[in-house]
Amino acid sequence: MLNTNPRSDGSPPRVNASHWCPVSSSPIPTRVVLLAGPSGSGKSSLAARSGLPVLRLDDFYKEGDDPTLPLVTGSTDIDWDSPLSWDADAAVEAIVELCRSGRTTVPVYDIATSARVDREALDIARTPLFVAEGIFAADIVGRCRELGVLADALCLRGRPSTTFRRRLARDLREGRKSVGFLVRRGWRLMRAERGIVARQTDLGAHPCGKAEALGRLAAAAAGRCRTPASRTPA
Repeated sequence: MLNTNPRSDGSPPRVNASHWCPVSSSPIPTRVVLLAGPSGSGKSSLAARSGLPVLRLDDFYKEGDDPTLPLVTGSTDIDWDSPLSWDADAAVEAIVELCRSGRTTVPVYDIATSARVDREALDIARTPLFVAEGIFAADIVGRCRELGVLADALCLRGRPSTTFRRRLARDLREGRKSVGFLVRRGWRLMRAERGIVARQTDLGAHPCGKAEALGRLAAAAAGRCRTPASRTPA
């Protein structure tokens, strides 16, 4: 659970206040923290640890029979790590609806069968902040910023070897795909991890470890929103 309480001496928690949105006397609008990072970097566990409502962006994957699904170059494997395998429009629509009304309806996606198996209501009860986490969260930073719903955008990073072990253990435990597919994907992602973090950073997500991410979530929960500046191509 995030600690947003004052310190024992009465002063607020110490945070870097540059670029934070000031708190006004008017009600704080509901905003989202986008939590990105490579698959297996710990996004889901950190989002749960925050104690904030969570929107699972992986539930917006396209279904396995969608003809627009991309393939891994030189392979017949579907590239589930490409943003083209994901419905960004539906994800943004759900985020905006949560910010405006505090509730929305989201798909329930079964990764093992690559299918949407149900739909369920998500109600955050007008909580002023929630987390939207998933490997494609950084791809919608610009859109959420432009729509005025972005509090912060984070990209969890760590050691590629640690991420590889964590991801493979999780995927095997949950039976997400065949063993051969998971091993091939795991090696490919481990080699590409630094590039994945660099890309998500370029899209506007702040790269950080779990401790810093929790600190920024705490600050946002206390009413200070950091909206990452848009990046101008060189």
